[in-house]
Amino acid sequence: MLLYIDVISGDEMLSDAYDLKEVDGIVYEVDTALIIVKEGDVDIGANPSAEEAEEALEQGAEQKNNLVHSMRLQATTFDKKSYLAYLKGYMKAIKSHLQKTNPERVEGFEKGAQEFAKKIVANFKDFEFYVGEGMNPEGMVALLNYREDGVTPYFIFWKDGLKETKI
Repeated sequence: MLLYIDVISGDEMLSDAYDLKEVDGIVYEVDTALIIVKEGDVDIGANPSAEEAEEALEQGAEQKNNLVHSMRLQATTFDKKSYLAYLKGYMKAIKSHLQKTNPERVEGFEKGAQEFAKKIVANFKDFEFYVGEGMNPEGMVALLNYREDGVTPYFIFWKDGLKETKI
């Protein structure tokens, strides 16, 4: 199994248990799902019927994103100005990391990150923001959005901000 760890914070952000799709050579998109979490229950991945889900929610269970739940990601908030300030610092930190670990990747990262950041800013209101369990303000902020169907959640992670670790 592969874990994807934030190179800045050291938080576990993702695993290969989820389908990763590389986009524009700069980010990973990961489709996720909403699950029902009830204290004492173990989610085996089966989809409950609508009635079972409704009944569970009435009994104090919560509906959570499976990736948020399993990786213990923490919700955070940004307005556009504060996100842009964060992103500028984060991109600088990733560039510095790449200069030490993979110098030939720096130019491609800078170009790709700049282009992708424009897409994020253009659709800023559509995103929810999550950080790793340690809540390091300098670490990666993963972006949650929904597919065109309005139902399927997916996350965006900066590819160069993650390192693969085999466990």
